[in-house]
Amino acid sequence: MLGWALAFFIIAIIAAVFGFTGIAAGAASIAKILFFVFLVLFVLSLIFGMTKGRSTRV
Repeated sequence: MLGWALAFFIIAIIAAVFGFTGIAAGAASIAKILFFVFLVLFVLSLIFGMTKGRSTRV
């Protein structure tokens, strides 16, 4: 997911350099959404990973 966010960010930068402001804004907003979704999933996986590791089953 982070790779997709980076790809859309690069597309936004290239589109902005060439003057395609609409495409650049769209790609930047998609990159921002994907980045925040990645962050939420990453934090959730950290939380669930820590709780799973503390299991006291014998």
